[in-house]
Amino acid sequence: NTGSWDITQPLTPPSYILLTMALAMKLGLAPLHFWLPEVIQGSTMTTAFIITTWQKVAPMSLIFLTMNNLSTSIFLLMGLLSSLVGGWGGLNQTQTRKIMAYSSIAHLGWMATISSIMTNILIMNLLIYLIMTTSVFLSLIISKSKTIQDTTSTWTLSPTLTIIMLLSLLSLGGLPPLTGFIPKWLIMEE
Repeated sequence: NTGSWDITQPLTPPSYILLTMALAMKLGLAPLHFWLPEVIQGSTMTTAFIITTWQKVAPMSLIFLTMNNLSTSIFLLMGLLSSLVGGWGGLNQTQTRKIMAYSSIAHLGWMATISSIMTNILIMNLLIYLIMTTSVFLSLIISKSKTIQDTTSTWTLSPTLTIIMLLSLLSLGGLPPLTGFIPKWLIMEE
């Protein structure tokens, strides 16, 4: 339509809505999230780690670059929906990979919400999410824990690893004294 491949130029409404939906599907934002929990559950722990961390960098970079052209209302709606779906979906799970998948959906919902308002908080939130998710997945890979019940036996293997895993999971949940609460607090402030 524009004769250019440059995505940072103003786009027509159908093209930026299509770009928004494509990025949302790649990230696993609700309502396009249905593939994420099942794919992560069916993959190895290392593959699940890559899907929830490294695979989020490119779409978030594109969102950062094209945020002025993307639909703010669609991102706010998907962000709110993703936060709700991720929080509710992870409540009744015992499989650690599914818990991490729903955690990814919820965290990306928070990031989608702030993306149109303040991109510097988006970047900080993404970096904190990547660090916390990396620590949880590395702890799960080292302890070979596939379910929450498996994590109870890691105390005999390594008490330090168990404490790191517990604090990382609580931080991912966004409890106030821990690191994961800071981005959510800043997003709520904005």
